[in-house]
Amino acid sequence: MKTSRTAVLVKPDGLQRGLIGEIIARFERKGLKLIGMKMVSLTDAQLSEWYQEHKAKSFFGDLKSFMGSMPVIAMVWEGIDAVPVVRKLVGTTLGREAEAGSIRGDFSMSQQYNLIHASATSEDAEREVEILFNVDELFSYSSALETVVYAKEEMEQLK
Repeated sequence: MKTSRTAVLVKPDGLQRGLIGEIIARFERKGLKLIGMKMVSLTDAQLSEWYQEHKAKSFFGDLKSFMGSMPVIAMVWEGIDAVPVVRKLVGTTLGREAEAGSIRGDFSMSQQYNLIHASATSEDAEREVEILFNVDELFSYSSALETVVYAKEEMEQLK
């Protein structure tokens, strides 16, 4: 177990469908802590860096066009094993095959219009957070909820 941070984007389709509150609520109910959030229009340079693993793929241009078409909600969530926990809450990429109870499983049918992006690895999370957030936009604070989300031994990892 390790305390970590992860990046999450509510994509343009999630913004258009009015699911921001529902998405945030799911992470909060799980016990994750929101340490940064903003609405941002992604630049072409940011999108190229964000989706660097897809540069050679045929859908890269369409993906960048879609993600740059309107603002997204960028967030950073923190908690023990935050990256895999968020990935599980988000569900698999193809919405119609995503697990019932996951965000995509409950609200998405598409592969591209799948509402949300979540960092795949701790390394991706670190890189993605740096693309969108300055150090002074991320907050460190104690939450009263942590004492009922984590056992005493786990709380030591949050310090």
